[in-house]
Amino acid sequence: MKGPDDRNRDISRAGLPGLEDTGTGEDLDRPRISRIVFMITRADDLGGAQAHVLHMASGLLERGYEAMVLAGGGGMLFESLEKRGVPCRKLEKLVHPITPFRDWAAFKETRALLQELKPDLLSTHSNKAGFLGRLAARTLNIPVVHTSHGFLFSGRDNSPAGRFYRLMEKFAARAGTKVIAVSESEFAAARQMQVIPPQKMAVVHNGLPDLGPEFLAEPGLDPPRLVMVARFASPKDHLTLIKALGGLKEKDWSLDLIGEGPGLDQARRTVRRLDLSERINFRGLREDVPLILAQAQIFVLSSKREGFPISILEAMRAGLPVVASRVGGCGEAVREGENGCLFAPGDVEALRGCLAGLIEKAALRRSMGEAGRRRYLKHFTLEQMIEKTLVVYESVI
Repeated sequence: MKGPDDRNRDISRAGLPGLEDTGTGEDLDRPRISRIVFMITRADDLGGAQAHVLHMASGLLERGYEAMVLAGGGGMLFESLEKRGVPCRKLEKLVHPITPFRDWAAFKETRALLQELKPDLLSTHSNKAGFLGRLAARTLNIPVVHTSHGFLFSGRDNSPAGRFYRLMEKFAARAGTKVIAVSESEFAAARQMQVIPPQKMAVVHNGLPDLGPEFLAEPGLDPPRLVMVARFASPKDHLTLIKALGGLKEKDWSLDLIGEGPGLDQARRTVRRLDLSERINFRGLREDVPLILAQAQIFVLSSKREGFPISILEAMRAGLPVVASRVGGCGEAVREGENGCLFAPGDVEALRGCLAGLIEKAALRRSMGEAGRRRYLKHFTLEQMIEKTLVVYESVI
């Protein structure tokens, strides 16, 4: 196993947009990071940002680094971290909604913990943790890299909310040392809107550990089972998917919806109204998502807004064809006609057409699933993500 010192002589800076190698060979001999603290707003879920932190922290621990996770709340993330032996601490004051007095207390709590832990680097994830963590680290002269899993200003160009989020990110980016965007599209949005200087940014796509052959799907089986893994919230737009399937009642299919959230009741009502209750199954939060994907034939993600969704990579890893909206970095994972189908967000008819073609053609599902699996292995493994992220981490020390 390579430790931090061994890796210093192996790692390359090539291929990371926004990160150029301007040093000399002597840079390889300077002290590098060993103690990394991760910070994220919520630990009560295992969504994309939480999964990223879980894989990064546990992966670095296996490589000989010291890694710890700070998070608000408690729940699934902490449970998963503890199973892998990753130390974690609960931030009692850190909550998801913007609450100024509570946020000030969370800032002081974060600063006190960082002062106690004395990390070589702070890695922040999610928007609230990214804002407070960068400010706290700045006051202590701790280098901090913020990974954005989807900028809140992206897709809100001229709205009051978009202007507010751009202002907040501009302010936080000044406090931080570097920002990682998880997709080229997010990098481009921040650059185009002049929110973050390009030299302070890099792109590192998400990556996942591979699983055994028992988690590979058989997409050519009939009748096809569709699956979508996403929190029931407005940006995920489950209703577009449900309405699209409402026009495909004559075909043989079923759909599993994995997740919970505030939009669940409305989704259930829409399913009942369209008389799809016997075809669409609400399966709640699940810890066996890889197994569910292995039993499916088509993966769908109908989001209105995304950064670079890990759920798509999970589907590609399983060998499933992917139907996804053309938002964020979805098109960087899904190649139209190669390993899936892309449609305009909210376009019920276009989504229905994508689904109809795959439901009818088992051979197409099989060939697209195989192409997706190859693409995952070539571009989106956990090892690739960790190596590229460490390049960024080491560049700020």
